[in-house]
Amino acid sequence: MAGTGRLMHAVQYDGYGGGAAALKHVEVPVPTPKKGEVLLKFEAAALNPVDWKIQKAILRPFVPRKFPHIPGTDVAGEVVEVGQGVEKFKAGDKVVTVLNHASGGGLAEFVVASESLTVARPPEVAAAEAAGLPIAGLTAHQALTKSAGIKLDGTGEQANILITAASGGVGHYAVQLAKLGNTHVTATCGARNIELVKSLGADEVLDYKTPDGAALKSPSGKKYDAVIHCATGIPWSTFEPNLGRNGKVIDITPGPAAFWTFAVKKLTFSSKQLVPLLATPKRENLEYLVNLVKEGKLKTVIDSKHPLSKAEDAWAKSIDGHATGKIIVEN
Repeated sequence: MAGTGRLMHAVQYDGYGGGAAALKHVEVPVPTPKKGEVLLKFEAAALNPVDWKIQKAILRPFVPRKFPHIPGTDVAGEVVEVGQGVEKFKAGDKVVTVLNHASGGGLAEFVVASESLTVARPPEVAAAEAAGLPIAGLTAHQALTKSAGIKLDGTGEQANILITAASGGVGHYAVQLAKLGNTHVTATCGARNIELVKSLGADEVLDYKTPDGAALKSPSGKKYDAVIHCATGIPWSTFEPNLGRNGKVIDITPGPAAFWTFAVKKLTFSSKQLVPLLATPKRENLEYLVNLVKEGKLKTVIDSKHPLSKAEDAWAKSIDGHATGKIIVEN
């Protein structure tokens, strides 16, 4: 099928800037899977804030690798063709995958993915639910297990965890995953999402616009062993009084200030730390998350669904920054 001169519908942009208005609907050749790659028929993709931040030139000059660029990295679909050396998959298999940001390719009718970052998707896991998992789910998983040291099998000492922006893409997964461990979870979100975040398992939920919410104070007076920080714009001075003796703030969207605080805390041998997290996708972790969804222990909250032909609406919604859960583009 690939290499037959067939064309497919894709969404791309030609340069930095321009937001949703700069996205173009184009016809481009169906890509050909190389060695170790699979060609997928697109079923659903999830947008992440990093997608439009790349368009705003946050990773310039490294990403994207070239223009025009088809954005999107989190894709669920069906294998239609396999490249040389692919052993795990065959045509007809349902999968979920994570692409790299440099080459992207997610918002298109056909997508080439690396076998090494592609995971089988059982029938119990819908395409849209699976597409939400890669970047957001893996970030939540790594923040909790690697940075905060939480064991998700419920063993380990009890930990008090704070999750900021708990109704967002990463936050809503972080609440659910944290509760698989031996944790007490305090969460912050907007007033309209308090009941949702409670339903995901949070022990106490704060409206971030109230004085206690803005101060990140636990209603039960607990000090936090770790903060999974999914919001932006909260200074270290707000976190510090709420942290336990060896408390850590794990910043999932670290800017220059976060790295500066991290360095200063290291240099002053402070027992309280700010830890910038740059998540690395791993297939076994994605498999673990897909399995949790299959078992009913993790769910993807879907903010909205948009057809590929209206991907710019999804893009604008992501830039707006108030999504509850994941924004999905589907075929």
